[in-house]
Amino acid sequence: MKTWFLCKVKYLREDDKGLLKSVTEPYLVDAMSFTEAEARIYEEMSKIVRGDFTVPNISKSNIVDIFHYEDADVWHKCKVSYVVVDDESGKEKRVNHFMIVTAKDVKEAYDRIHESLNNMLVTFRVPEVVESPIVEVFPYISDEEKEEEIPDNLKPVSEVEAETETEVEEN
Repeated sequence: MKTWFLCKVKYLREDDKGLLKSVTEPYLVDAMSFTEAEARIYEEMSKIVRGDFTVPNISKSNIVDIFHYEDADVWHKCKVSYVVVDDESGKEKRVNHFMIVTAKDVKEAYDRIHESLNNMLVTFRVPEVVESPIVEVFPYISDEEKEEEIPDNLKPVSEVEAETETEVEEN
């Protein structure tokens, strides 16, 4: 299970009038510890923010899962409730999990969370969906996944070799 950390980042941003304004924005980072979360947020923000920035607060988040859709960039926090039965006592217990999903509005977020969780074996409810102040989410990307990402201007070696073999056979 992933551990998400909420990192507040403070920096100067230029407003519509061209004036610099100090802003503090929340970002979500997948990390194993507070130390790793701090290192990752500094690494990611150095790519985004020009100039100095600080990370005045890092806290463990109650987010258990994220669902990112490419067509929207506003994050919505969804409370998902379901009932589980304790094997030992036989009592029912209500469990609440918080998840975030990108959507254009609250209704679309509600629909998308249902779509994303439709394979759950238990019946669930979504009693609350609110727009989240989270600006960006930085999931953990393993070294293998980083290697698999190929820039648009490059091709995998296997494709180049196949093209070369085809050209040799044609000649």
